[in-house]
Amino acid sequence: MVALAATLVVGVWLGPHLHIVLVLAAVVGVGLVVRMQVAVFGIAAVLLLVGAVLGERAWAQAHPRQLGDYTGWAQVVADPAPFGRGLRLTVEVQHERFDAWLYGARRNLPAQYQVGEFVWVQGRRTPVRGNWRRAALRHVVGGFDVDVLADRDRGSAVTRASNRVRARLRQAAEATMPSAEAALFAGLVIGDDAREPPWLVQAFRRSGLSHLTAVSGQNVGYTLIAAMPLLRRLRPWPRWATTVALIVWFMALTRFEPSVLRAGFMAVLAATAHVRGQQASPIRLLALAVVLLVALDPLLVWSVGFWLSVSATAGVCQVAPWFVPRLPGPLWLRLPLAVTLGAQVGVALPSLLVFHRVPLVSVPANLAAVPVAGAVMLYGIPSGLVAPALPGVLQHVLMLPNSLGTRWVATVARVAAAVEPSPGWGIAGWGLIVGGIAGHRWVHVRTRSRLVPPGVPS
Repeated sequence: MVALAATLVVGVWLGPHLHIVLVLAAVVGVGLVVRMQVAVFGIAAVLLLVGAVLGERAWAQAHPRQLGDYTGWAQVVADPAPFGRGLRLTVEVQHERFDAWLYGARRNLPAQYQVGEFVWVQGRRTPVRGNWRRAALRHVVGGFDVDVLADRDRGSAVTRASNRVRARLRQAAEATMPSAEAALFAGLVIGDDAREPPWLVQAFRRSGLSHLTAVSGQNVGYTLIAAMPLLRRLRPWPRWATTVALIVWFMALTRFEPSVLRAGFMAVLAATAHVRGQQASPIRLLALAVVLLVALDPLLVWSVGFWLSVSATAGVCQVAPWFVPRLPGPLWLRLPLAVTLGAQVGVALPSLLVFHRVPLVSVPANLAAVPVAGAVMLYGIPSGLVAPALPGVLQHVLMLPNSLGTRWVATVARVAAAVEPSPGWGIAGWGLIVGGIAGHRWVHVRTRSRLVPPGVPS
């Protein structure tokens, strides 16, 4: 399954270069004949060609079909994002996405618009200004010069419900926390990091904690844990249907970001295997989730967030179990340390290629921040939904654990970012860590070989 997922991804990646795909397909065909592995090589060849077709079609659709004047309803498809002195509002017009850049007095007009809502606009659709490939990865095909922003429609019932939850959580945080911590709370709980100040974003990136504000399997898992008292009362198939509905709702609440798509698909596949009485290894679930997601949205192959999520999950599933028996110390320390090291090994390559560094402080920072962030994720949604209905004092009391936990995570990020060495020293530090683990393992093996008599398995 892992090999087939990789084959599909390679096909999508090489989609614009179809001649290379044909050469690789011929190589796979030769392998089919030589090895007589008809099933494996046959499926690989098909996935390679399917991936190439999907990739070529995805890039072909990255150009606008219609440009020029437009007056009518446009759907908001991404929360308004501030950039410098402007605000980017991404809307969908006639099944195509456009970026509207608003400055001056207009910058504050759509600040409260949320995904799924409709706005009456008048303006002109134009080609993308700047890097069109970067815009295409968000499925944006052009720009929109706005003349008029008028009426507003709240969207469907599901849209209104999810937006009310997001607004209520932000309201509870902003009423009980400083602005930076309130923005971080929204990022930890529902991945809403649009309001985080630049210095906080930089601190989380430099300390290797930015994954905490990108919704992942941890958030999905805590959501299911919170619903477990209800789920346990249901029969298997109704429980499965309720679980899937809850996962889909949470993905909608968190805006179907690449990381939550990966986590949500894996959770749905795991729930499906469980209700059918099957056991699937996490790495197979991950590979199948990658196949399904890439088939649905081939442009995910070029998403940094998607690959960081996939590689971190692969590291936790495959590398962390290898570390557990090889690290020193008690199990309660070895287990979280192994998970952290496994995730860091997984994201090392994409981090180096994209960000040109793997933070050395990420291991102690994650050990200090992740448990507290997990508690905020678990407690944050129910307490944040109830808090706005309470009087001021009780509201602060109910939100106090969230406030203290968020402040702790922010403090860890700031301290870790401050002590993070330069990239050169960071690489040297990782070398020392790897050497230390290898040396400890070598001493352990040597000691056991001396204590165990010859002929007795060690």
